[in-house]
Amino acid sequence: MSVSKDHSLYWEGLRQGDKQALFNLYNDMYFHLIRFGIKLTGDDELVKDSINQLFLNLWDKKEKLTPVDNVRSYLFTILRNTILDELKHSGKVDDAIRKRLLDQELDEMPYEEIIIRVQNDEELKERLQRAIQKLTPRQIELIQLRFFEGMSYEQIAKKTSQSVKTAYNTIYDAVKTLRKLLK
Repeated sequence: MSVSKDHSLYWEGLRQGDKQALFNLYNDMYFHLIRFGIKLTGDDELVKDSINQLFLNLWDKKEKLTPVDNVRSYLFTILRNTILDELKHSGKVDDAIRKRLLDQELDEMPYEEIIIRVQNDEELKERLQRAIQKLTPRQIELIQLRFFEGMSYEQIAKKTSQSVKTAYNTIYDAVKTLRKLLK
């Protein structure tokens, strides 16, 4: 009996409420799903949790499951979606926690401290702008391309018709100058 035939039999057993069919499908597919999930995310704990969640959900919804031709592909698809949902959810939770901590920090901070922080940010921006004005036009152009437009040294060299080494050295010298001016 072929593996895909076994999977189809296990799937049908699962749909009928056979726990042993669920366990057999889990045992046959576990390492395939692990490998697939780790290729997707690299986070083995997330993958293991997602696989367990996948099989728990299958058992909970066994009466609503429809026949499936390729059980293996179906499980891979469900796992991918489960992992993506978990990553989205954890990202939203992380963002919410960060926002809450920031709000809490600002709530707890005295008004004077908030003003001082804003003034320090403004002062730093002004100092940076004054320092940048002391660079050569070529240094300003390359700093703009590298740090504000996010270009690689190769892209900068190509755009400005110079060697990668020249672009790197120009930016290095500009950053060194800015450090001195900002101290």
